[in-house]
Amino acid sequence: MLAPALTHFLGVERSLTGRAWVSRLVDDRLAMAISQREGLPEIVARVLAGRGVAPEDCAAYLAPSLKNLLPDPSSLLDMDKAARRIADAIMKGEKVAVFGDYDVDGATSSALLKRFFKGVGHDIRIYIPDRIREGYGPNAPALMELRDDGIKLVVTVDCGTMAHKVLGLAADAGLEVIVIDHHQAEPSLPPALALVNPNRLDDTSGQGTLAAVGVAFLFVVAINRALRDGGWYTSHDEPDLLALLDLVALGTVCDVVPLVGLNRAYVAQGLRVLARRGNIGLKALADVARLEGTPGAYHLGFLLGPRVNAGGRVGRSDLGARLLTTGDPEEAAAIARELDLLNKERQSIEAQVLDEALAQVDMALGASRRNAPPSVIVAASKGWHPGVIGIVAARLKERYERPSIVVAFDGKGEGKGSGRSIQGVDLGRAVTAALEAGLLVNGGGHAMAAGLTVREDKLPALADFLEARIASEVLAASESKDLRIDGALSARGANRELYDLLEQAGPYGAGNPEPRFAVPAMRVAHADIVGQGHVRCALTGEDGARLKAIAFRAADNPLGKALLDRGTGTIHVAGRLKADDWRGRRDVQFTIEDAVPTRDATP
Repeated sequence: MLAPALTHFLGVERSLTGRAWVSRLVDDRLAMAISQREGLPEIVARVLAGRGVAPEDCAAYLAPSLKNLLPDPSSLLDMDKAARRIADAIMKGEKVAVFGDYDVDGATSSALLKRFFKGVGHDIRIYIPDRIREGYGPNAPALMELRDDGIKLVVTVDCGTMAHKVLGLAADAGLEVIVIDHHQAEPSLPPALALVNPNRLDDTSGQGTLAAVGVAFLFVVAINRALRDGGWYTSHDEPDLLALLDLVALGTVCDVVPLVGLNRAYVAQGLRVLARRGNIGLKALADVARLEGTPGAYHLGFLLGPRVNAGGRVGRSDLGARLLTTGDPEEAAAIARELDLLNKERQSIEAQVLDEALAQVDMALGASRRNAPPSVIVAASKGWHPGVIGIVAARLKERYERPSIVVAFDGKGEGKGSGRSIQGVDLGRAVTAALEAGLLVNGGGHAMAAGLTVREDKLPALADFLEARIASEVLAASESKDLRIDGALSARGANRELYDLLEQAGPYGAGNPEPRFAVPAMRVAHADIVGQGHVRCALTGEDGARLKAIAFRAADNPLGKALLDRGTGTIHVAGRLKADDWRGRRDVQFTIEDAVPTRDATP
């Protein structure tokens, strides 16, 4: 049963992006039951019901809490062994180092551990490898450097699960290594003192959707418990673990793991901590990014995260972790400014590589796109900056709606690759299978993202292998790419009051998509191109109400052209409602994802 206002443009076949519009909610009676039980507006109830929330679970869903959702850390394999060893090191004053990945998940995981250690009266060294010189994951020279500095215990975060050879060398050199990770694993595991990873094949904790920083938080909970049991807090203050949740929220959102269950609680609680701006580094970064108003998941993913990442992509890889751990406001401000500049440099490099990658793929598909895209898009070249290939892969994925891998070759026959996937296609598992098949030097990842190292002469075979491996998954995902609509709005109803109400059902992200609405019979009052091919416009409804809107990277596609052509007549638009808090205003802007010309449109 569909709401009457929605039925007349659901299932349309003339969508400008080629997708049918269907209701996310199958049975309106569920929304009515939620609305009556919880006293919620019907549109908010529709959003909840469309995500499978039962009426009796709504109260808990709207207030996700760690008290209800945090598991016993001991449910993860090797957790108790790892926690006891770290607690023992703290109580004996041993030197400990953390080896972290250079992305946001790695930086936040490293910073979380350093802040926890400082809170219990101990200090640790953070080592973040250089993306270009050292590559992903632990490497023997770095671990030997730590050993020579008197460190005998190393914790790897967001890496290590596939580092068989390197961890074997570390063990031979007398180094103890604890792995805290979330990437997919092979049946055989490297020789570590403990390997805590909910995606181990033998782990039954059910926490496989966590980012590394989410696993790291469970790790500090376990260490804290071990220290308490060991009597450490009879002479030391116990740290406030909840104060670390801003770091957990940032890493969780930026690693694009599903915002469901524990992840959703992490982000919801972490945003509250972030709003207090107690982390000096995050405060400085928020100031540089001009984050105004109450922070949301969007700000983590699109304002703060890219800047933390910028150091690892095109500058010094340790800058992000340094920013997140400093207690000096002047140092924080200086690092934040440097990261902001590096982010601008990253954007320029990314634009150049993206243009070249798009030209390469379009040439392979034919000038008129007469050839259908393959199941996996692979673009590769010498001279591309390895620091931006992940972002470019994400752009290719968006454009072609296919899992995409971008490889930067070094001129010596070997290339670093980064991949991004679409919902329903497990790219990490496919890359791990390619490694097991002998097609890669190294590789791994999770469902939505993967990294790899490949010899140039193996690239065609790798592309063929991945094509065969994931073709059926891609076909199934393509057949279910309908645009799912949560409800219908008028231009007047798409306002800030509604946006604030919808935030009750957040935070939104991967696995918990932002609500999408259809707004019928709009006229384009004004439209122009801004930024990098974005179409900004003003829409007016039948009652004269005006709605600010934007279609990102749409200037050259049918959606953008229809918006720019004011002779199109009226159109139904579909998209998402976003806050517009620029310069203190409390307004909204509609992000247009698709549109359908109506019958009065100009032919």
